[in-house]
Amino acid sequence: MTPDEIKTLKPDALSPAETAAKAEAVGEAKAAMSSAKCFASSMLAGAFIAFGALYFCVFLGDPTMPFAVQRMVGGVCFCLGLVLVLCCGAELFTGNILMVCAKASKRIGWVPMLRNWAIVWIGNLAGALIALALVFLANVAAMNGGAVGEAFVSVAAGKVAPDWATLFFKGVMCNILVCLAVWIGFSARTVVDKVIGIILPISAFVACGFEHCVANMFFLPMGLLLNSMGVGAPDVITLGGLAANLSAATLGNIVGGVAVGLAFWFVHRQKAAIR
Repeated sequence: MTPDEIKTLKPDALSPAETAAKAEAVGEAKAAMSSAKCFASSMLAGAFIAFGALYFCVFLGDPTMPFAVQRMVGGVCFCLGLVLVLCCGAELFTGNILMVCAKASKRIGWVPMLRNWAIVWIGNLAGALIALALVFLANVAAMNGGAVGEAFVSVAAGKVAPDWATLFFKGVMCNILVCLAVWIGFSARTVVDKVIGIILPISAFVACGFEHCVANMFFLPMGLLLNSMGVGAPDVITLGGLAANLSAATLGNIVGGVAVGLAFWFVHRQKAAIR
């Protein structure tokens, strides 16, 4: 058996140095992707995260559950989104912030990286809105006597209530945990590894109420739509609140993701180069 065959059969996860090298290679591949494929793939990711957000809100449609149960189990439900992204393959804005690893090693330039981020952010929004339309037309909000619709509005209202700075730091914390989950996904060798590995960090950010800009591309427009139709208290969600949340969450997500990517790049880059 050759060394390459032995490596292929190796059951344990990639080492931190191997994971750092893989993150750089993934970033380089993402930067080289054509605009059309990048946009289509990012639309899928936006829809996948919306499915996780949908699952979360359906679970919250039972208002009798204790707070801790709602946060913990709801967080696990939301993991569906990143499971689909990592296992099915799609371009997610928050995860693509880890392209900074490839940029730090000079494998890609500023323009390809920022171009990817811009295309993916817009594609994620398009995918989330398409998923929203499907969910709305399927009348999911009417489940449990309309309690699911109330949950959609309640979640969205909670996301537009804090001030901009609070939302920004919630965004930072969110993408620290999301990028750690993606990093675990990079190190995994099997689907089971990926699914089990991402559950704790993703459910943690959801349970703590942190802000994920792509999830909010579904939560906030859905809440705004239903609120405008009379669900919940009048005018608790506005376009101004939606814009403030997305701007703060997006910038915070960038900062959190860059922090994780550069930290691992700094610690493991030399090991990755000589392995």
